[in-house]
Amino acid sequence: MELLKSAKSGDRRSLARLLTLVEEGETLELPEVAPWTLGVTGPPGVGKSTLIGRMVSHWKDSGERVAVLAVDPSSPRSGGALLADRMRMESTDSGDSVYFRSLATRGHPGGVSYLLSPMIDLLSFCGWSRIVIETVGSGQAETRIVAFADRVLMVDGPDRGDIIQAEKAGIIELADIIAVNKSDKPGASRAADSIRASLELSGDRGSPEVHLVSAQNSVGIETLVSAIEECSSPDWRNRLRITERLLSKWDSRLILSDGLDGALDELETGSITLDQALDRLQGTSG
Repeated sequence: MELLKSAKSGDRRSLARLLTLVEEGETLELPEVAPWTLGVTGPPGVGKSTLIGRMVSHWKDSGERVAVLAVDPSSPRSGGALLADRMRMESTDSGDSVYFRSLATRGHPGGVSYLLSPMIDLLSFCGWSRIVIETVGSGQAETRIVAFADRVLMVDGPDRGDIIQAEKAGIIELADIIAVNKSDKPGASRAADSIRASLELSGDRGSPEVHLVSAQNSVGIETLVSAIEECSSPDWRNRLRITERLLSKWDSRLILSDGLDGALDELETGSITLDQALDRLQGTSG
């Protein structure tokens, strides 16, 4: 495919067009690749995008080519993105060594589309050596990120309340590294200590490192990036990754089913049950 050759040679318009085709469901024939991926998650407002920008700058200065896929929450009515991550990371997407793409969740219940996987493969094939996926920072998307990222960074703030919510959702157990951002704010060190104490009580699977950083002041970024580079996904996550990928694929088939609107209409009027709707949709999505 001429478009693929052009994208691999560095043409951004061709790459953008190919990513759009993948988002629309087109399958690309690519050789086997081994992408380097980092999932970044955590509560809204803790500075994930700013921190990613700092890490991207560090990788860029080290000669890496970095692509960022920022998954924005979507309007439940229009399907369009509600956040403007591009505006928050505008300075990051500059030069030939950084590429930014904002993605709407398009109604996927997990917040992360299964189509992320072929998009990551495409970026890796085209020479992007570091691929970062930023989640919307809430709900199931935070756990589903393990389906697509080899390593997971959870970002939190000085407010202990944020990490309590993460613990309830089970997110803290999935992180390879935890960064407490805004380290210059009161309570940051106390929050980091509290996280470490919680991790010690969480089981025997090994505790992730907890780093104090300040994206605003560029404090602790180099150490954090080094730790990310050195960490690897634990063996127990393989089963979880496969499970999440399967669930993501299932969700997508349901959403893309030709009979979905009709089933919803009948459910709204009460003419069919949920079980009947699922049985019908299974037949149209297979």
